[in-house]
Amino acid sequence: MELLRKYCMGDRPVQFEVLSDQSVNFSYSKFPWVNYQDENLNISIPVFSVHGNHDDPTGADALCALDLLSCAGLVNHFGRSTSVEKIDISPILLQKGRTKIALYGLGSIPDERLYRMFVNKQVTMLRPREDESIWFNLFVIHQNRSKHGNTNYIPEQFLDDFLDLIIWGHEHECKIAPTRNEQQLFYVSQPGSSVATSLSPGEAEKKHVGLLRIKNKKMNMQKIPLQTVRQFFIDDVVLADYPDIFNPDNPKVTQDIENFCIEKIESMLDLAERERLGNTRQPDKPLIRLRVDYTGGFEPFNTLRFSQKFVDKTANPKDIIHFFRHKEQKDKKGQSINFEKFESKTSSEGATLRVEDLVKQYFQTAEKNVQLSLLTERGMGEAVQEFVDKEEKDAIEELVKFQLEKTQRFLKERNIDPEEEKIDYEVRKFRETRKENTNEEDEEVQEAINRARAHRSQTEDVNMSDDDDDGMGKKFSMPLSDDSDDNIPPPTRGKGRGRARGGRGQSTSTRGTSRRGRGL
Repeated sequence: MELLRKYCMGDRPVQFEVLSDQSVNFSYSKFPWVNYQDENLNISIPVFSVHGNHDDPTGADALCALDLLSCAGLVNHFGRSTSVEKIDISPILLQKGRTKIALYGLGSIPDERLYRMFVNKQVTMLRPREDESIWFNLFVIHQNRSKHGNTNYIPEQFLDDFLDLIIWGHEHECKIAPTRNEQQLFYVSQPGSSVATSLSPGEAEKKHVGLLRIKNKKMNMQKIPLQTVRQFFIDDVVLADYPDIFNPDNPKVTQDIENFCIEKIESMLDLAERERLGNTRQPDKPLIRLRVDYTGGFEPFNTLRFSQKFVDKTANPKDIIHFFRHKEQKDKKGQSINFEKFESKTSSEGATLRVEDLVKQYFQTAEKNVQLSLLTERGMGEAVQEFVDKEEKDAIEELVKFQLEKTQRFLKERNIDPEEEKIDYEVRKFRETRKENTNEEDEEVQEAINRARAHRSQTEDVNMSDDDDDGMGKKFSMPLSDDSDDNIPPPTRGKGRGRARGGRGQSTSTRGTSRRGRGL
């Protein structure tokens, strides 16, 4: 907030205008207009942002961190959707001179849910009805790009082919240079995280931000290296690859391995020192990770004692060394180990395994007497996920109550004979029909979550009262010049919002239909 206020507020005029209906673009905001047109604010650099998975709107009022920044006038929060039935993505239409940008955004949604919505053609991208071919279509998304399961990601092929550039958030590896999707014919830029958040190979890539220049339908992405990021170096050692140095039968082999690891880490520290950029704000101590495969009869040494040698040299002395043993196969002793495959399998699967998946696996393998008979595995899984991710402590209880009430109504409407076997049969039949109707089940889970939020909100209000009583593009070009011979409109100051609020005619484009990417 300090940086936004320091660098984004000021008297410098904003030289583009918003053409779209801002009451649609910012419909969830208490101030549904772009911040630089607010009468009480003076904005020189307007910031537009979607929310991610760590600031997902939650709670009784579906509040997230970006709502606070938006209410303070520091950012423009867009791309928010809470419906589990249909998503209409309406772009923010921007114009400067003859260049027009349609800025689409979609904040983070559970990947499995969004995947199903794309498959069921429930995601629609609205397009300007006038001169749709001249707009540069930019889409900002925050979802899994890498495949972590059958439906736990969003394939690029799901996105409309009329788009020119996708800015893909959530993934941490820096791949900021736009790459072309040859099937959809758009470009994808993955900026990655600005700092290393885990000791994995993807985080070791150099961190960059990008300066995107757009002129008409042409674009250029300038990569700008970050100079104050803590350095991170990672290396791999397979002890079996050094038969001349390490003999598992040697009683001193463990000490030899430790000395070898010390040399490796010292060389990484030397490399870190050589590559330091000299920026005074860059942290002195680098992150170091050495992955050691001790397959082949070797034993790991004491990492706690080992770490003490590098307390003053590294930022992560306690977890410099990562020992693991690859599963040995007798018929493949001579083959080398694929570190990339092993790393992705051990770290990615473990990191992305969802509670919803665990619940499903549990009931699939559970004994018959503990199988679910009223709820479905997916519905229960989503309720448990809500409990774990967002601390909605009443989500499971409310889901059970809601489904119990619905099943009771179902039985009463059919005047079911109160014989136990008949009731069990009808309940199972009712349950199977819900499993087939995923949309209805999503609605039920959402209704239960809303009940839980309302219940928690009421409880908090009661507690508060008690306290008070106590008295307490398709065309990727060379860099653009800074020359601007376009007809730039008169500078817009951060005062007044009288214009650029009118709606523009828009058409729709739904993925998976024959009219994808075309105005209807």
